[in-house]
Amino acid sequence: MPDRPTLTDLDGVLPFSERHLGLRPADVSRMLEHLGHESVASLMDAAVPGSIRVLDQLDLPSPLSEAAASAELRALAAANRPGEAMIGLGYHATVTPAVVRRNVLEDPAWYTAYTPYQPEISQGRLEALLNFQTMIGDLTGLPTANASLLDEGTAAAEAMTLVRRANRKAAGPFVVDADALPQTIDVVQTRAEAMGIDVVVADLTEGLPEGELCGVLVQYPGASGRILDPAPLMEAAHERNALGVVAADLLALTLLEAPGHLGADVVVGSSQRFGVPLFYGGPHAGYMSVAQGLERHLPGRLVGVSVDAEGRPAYRLALQTREQHIRRDKATSNICTAQVLLAVVASMYAVYHGPEGLRAIAQRTHRYASAIAAALRQGGLELEHEEFFDTLVVRVPGAAAEVVARARTLGLHLRLVDGDRVGLSTSETTTGSTVHSVLRAFALEVDDVERLDASAAETLPETLRRRTAYLTHEVFSSHHSETQMLRYLTRLAGRDYALDRGMIPLGSCTMKLNATTEMEPISLPGFADLHPFAPADDALGYRRLVADLEGWLAEVTGYDRVSIQPNAGSQGELAGLLAIRGYHASRHTDGETVRDVCLIPSSAHGTNAASAVMAGMRVVVVKAASDGSVDLDDLRAQCEKHADDLAAIMVTYPSTHGAYEESITELCQIVHAHGGQVYVDGANLNALLGFAKPGEFGGDVSHLNLHKTFCIPHGGGGPGVGPVAVREHLAPFLPSHAAHPEEEKRQGVGPISAAPYGSAGILPISWAYVRMMGAAGLTTATAHAVLSANYIASRLEEHFPVLYRGHSGLVAHECILDLREITKETGVTVDDVAKRLVDHGFHAPTMSFPVAGTLMVEPTESEDLAEIERFIDAMVAIRAEIDRVAAGEWAVEESPLRRAPHTTRALVGEWERPYSREEAVFPAGISVDKYWPAVARIDQAYGDRNLVCSCPSPEAFAE
Repeated sequence: MPDRPTLTDLDGVLPFSERHLGLRPADVSRMLEHLGHESVASLMDAAVPGSIRVLDQLDLPSPLSEAAASAELRALAAANRPGEAMIGLGYHATVTPAVVRRNVLEDPAWYTAYTPYQPEISQGRLEALLNFQTMIGDLTGLPTANASLLDEGTAAAEAMTLVRRANRKAAGPFVVDADALPQTIDVVQTRAEAMGIDVVVADLTEGLPEGELCGVLVQYPGASGRILDPAPLMEAAHERNALGVVAADLLALTLLEAPGHLGADVVVGSSQRFGVPLFYGGPHAGYMSVAQGLERHLPGRLVGVSVDAEGRPAYRLALQTREQHIRRDKATSNICTAQVLLAVVASMYAVYHGPEGLRAIAQRTHRYASAIAAALRQGGLELEHEEFFDTLVVRVPGAAAEVVARARTLGLHLRLVDGDRVGLSTSETTTGSTVHSVLRAFALEVDDVERLDASAAETLPETLRRRTAYLTHEVFSSHHSETQMLRYLTRLAGRDYALDRGMIPLGSCTMKLNATTEMEPISLPGFADLHPFAPADDALGYRRLVADLEGWLAEVTGYDRVSIQPNAGSQGELAGLLAIRGYHASRHTDGETVRDVCLIPSSAHGTNAASAVMAGMRVVVVKAASDGSVDLDDLRAQCEKHADDLAAIMVTYPSTHGAYEESITELCQIVHAHGGQVYVDGANLNALLGFAKPGEFGGDVSHLNLHKTFCIPHGGGGPGVGPVAVREHLAPFLPSHAAHPEEEKRQGVGPISAAPYGSAGILPISWAYVRMMGAAGLTTATAHAVLSANYIASRLEEHFPVLYRGHSGLVAHECILDLREITKETGVTVDDVAKRLVDHGFHAPTMSFPVAGTLMVEPTESEDLAEIERFIDAMVAIRAEIDRVAAGEWAVEESPLRRAPHTTRALVGEWERPYSREEAVFPAGISVDKYWPAVARIDQAYGDRNLVCSCPSPEAFAE
């Protein structure tokens, strides 16, 4: 009989690490036996070079059970006091419809999906994003919108660089409205300074400043509530060969005329107030729409319509080669992600409410602002602007701080503009009770809000009232009951493949468990409803959570300081490089050559080169050796050549090829000896946790992908978090923010994202992961990921050559299967294998990265052995089909590989293919729980030749 468990043993029954890890002890033993290792420890001793190994266990708190971690997170959330957010400045209280919250934001069918690079198994998400693009295009009055950007501030910065590259005729500075959101101005200036772009902040009420300019950005409505007609400014810009950008509030655009109809070339903003919680600043889906002729300059992703092999309309990512990071050092943006999950929420908010519902919400928001304005005027107070949508600035000479403090005691967060002025913004959540509390804060009383509303003067400019239609597509008028909406969301989710269905074996992207206990806290009001510029004392829970997480990340990486602000891996890269740039600038003396060369291995991810360009650096490529590692001889030569101007090297470790390179410490020493800094890309940190620390084996700075290593889900292509970790000498150059709750972080190099803590709302996910796994759990996770990758590599090597191996002939957490010779001999491509895997019920591995014609496979530590074996069996079966092509049994064009994936239409009608229906749709005997793709293989080229990026008419889907 086993010993009776103690009460402590019963707490949680199984530790969380046992829930997170997919492999059971018997599985581990079987896999180790196959690999010829006695233990996991011996495997890791063989795989990880001894020169970088850490000897001590990570110094982290003892792991909590799921119940205890949930309780602690609830306590942290309760330590925040959201109150009623009336600060405004681009962040507004909103109501996420419960049907959308539960069936999108909190549904793993939506939040565990990967970027829709395999469109045949992403049709639901792509339709939702097409709805988003249509919504943005309609409201802004421009024909093409992208599938979201990171936030409003960075969207404005992207608009600045778009203007510069799209308009070669223009010269001079980029002019920014002085009444733009202050964080937007700061983000634009941070980006511009690194790229050598002049920015002029100007009061545009008197028109454009004299002289040349490349573009102008107008806030509509302004941060102060002012509604400035963009049309004369757009016309004046065009007369000077410049382009016009408008930063617009989406809800206001249901009542105000679309900027595109007023002459804007580009419109940017945030979709946050369309049902996305405040989240203490993010994640929120920024947006950008452009005039005709500028669509090929759009940063980020663009969803378009094409046709599949059966002649039906199908969605896919359009113009994929214009994704900026693919252009490497020729890029003008480093964006390689989006905010898909939040864009889906915003689009479904519009679908659920429809045009009339949105207009009603906007009218109600506006009327409450008008009622408050009328009461303030009656009380003898002066307003800064007589025309406004939802924002007021009130003059209270010498008493502003007192008013804001009194409002706080009443549960309201107002904005302290300066000692004499108070700002406030109404929203969807404003009520009559809110009005009474606002007026009490100003020491006024009003008995009848309805009477006040009836007597309030009209405060929207007559000439700018909306007269053009929007959201006319039937999708925005078909799903207004909860039953209709629930079925629509379920139908779309059923057209996708996410982790709730099965393994997503993507190399370089780490698609692993996003545990429910980690996800639940993001919906707690204390985390979801707090404004990013709320008083620091009302955000104590967030501040404690951030301090914990930054400390833990410093410990596991071996660095001294961490900033959580960057809201994507690409932004973490940029922040790290700006820190290096700032460090070199601080040491530069007159007469010295500027250190601006960034060495990048030829195998690096494209964002590395793009980020270096955005940080104002010159990219120099370092060759790869035959085994995929960095060629140290070429590295030495480049370092010697650039000894006077070397700024940094960007290197991924383990390498982009999925191998632990022996030479990493020597590489760091060579670069340091020539005055450069070492940037270790943290994309593969999940292969190091507990075994090595980049900050100790030579790194000066790293960014980390919390959406990979630390369990924040991909959400169909976003959200992400990309904190930057640095050694002490780079700490003064970490991102700052003028509204940072910590006073010492308000001055510095400037913000990298619009909010002080970036996408703070999803930090509880990573906090929970570390808190429940503990040191031993994180270390075991690394080992199991490496074990699973090596097991797959060993099992499949006789069928598909494994391209690179590292220390002791082992791979790290991923392996590359080389199909190049197979393609040469048979014509079967990586695309064919990827699409055939869909018929087996799998998402494809990463295709043609980092080497064209290969598949990069990463099983992660969360997959169980049965799922790993199912993947192996599928790949073996596919190899057998390739052999039948090689033997001449099938022509490749008529094989199930080239015809894959097969839809339900393969079950009916005539069948004239050389393989059976059963072979087509039930490979390896699959029948129960069969995944059916919504469409057949999509013609990518057709969609690029015939670019359609908004909702097609229903007739397009008719038989």
